[in-house]
Amino acid sequence: MQVPAPFEYVRASSVGEAIDLLERLGPEARLVAGGHSLLPMMKLRLATPEHLIDINPLAGELGDVREEGGEVRIGAMTRHRDVLESELLVRRFPIMRDAERRIADPPVRNRGTIGGALCQADPSEDLSAVCAALKASVVIRGRGGDRVLDMVAFHRGPYETAVGDAEMLVEVRVPVRPHGGSAYEKVERRAGDWAIAAAGAALWLDGATVADAGIALSAVNPRGVRCERAEQALVGRPPSEEAFAEAAALAAEDCDPIADQRGSAEYKRHLARELTHRALRRAAERTLAS
Repeated sequence: MQVPAPFEYVRASSVGEAIDLLERLGPEARLVAGGHSLLPMMKLRLATPEHLIDINPLAGELGDVREEGGEVRIGAMTRHRDVLESELLVRRFPIMRDAERRIADPPVRNRGTIGGALCQADPSEDLSAVCAALKASVVIRGRGGDRVLDMVAFHRGPYETAVGDAEMLVEVRVPVRPHGGSAYEKVERRAGDWAIAAAGAALWLDGATVADAGIALSAVNPRGVRCERAEQALVGRPPSEEAFAEAAALAAEDCDPIADQRGSAEYKRHLARELTHRALRRAAERTLAS
């Protein structure tokens, strides 16, 4: 039977208390919300924290979705279910619903949080690619105040983020920009599984040309999510099949998949190209319909 190593359990009643506990208990303390990533790792003893700080009581403080100051702000404790059902998010960023429909199953979506997903920093995780494509930023809070980082700075490598020992992610901020559309495409072995490959795309138009683009991949890079060469290849051009094909080829060229039980590196690179093209096509359709 798989049993976690011994640990102490405490509940935090506010963000300030959670940060105090992290500071007092030291680097062997971990926050737990949904627990769908951390607890299985603890049962396998891949993670052996000495202290678990339960932040579920913070759902009221960090569980809202609102539009403010030209951004949609998503509290880190917002459950996957609430992201999926948010009319504000589907109106502004349909890519969010695309991805959430493909994440795990209802029990996981009912408990898992956007903050937990991003902080896990799994290379196959969906919402990291979504947020990167939308050029979102994250807010990290510690004793010294808040830090705001983009997704490139936030993700430092597989299972590693910029969140320090006595800090926590409190919010995701997604800029609201006119004439935009977004989409997410994913291939998995079975419904709700980790991606074999996935692609998120966002486009913003200025008249008949692309003013800006966001492209991010999941499961085909050990660290990177943004495909900046592919993004730059679209700027200043009409949103056409030719432009999308060129950008998709660049995205596939720049990814670095590994062969595993889900498929060969060549197969994953092929998927990266095809899914990027599809996501760009759907993002453009949504842009033109907005």
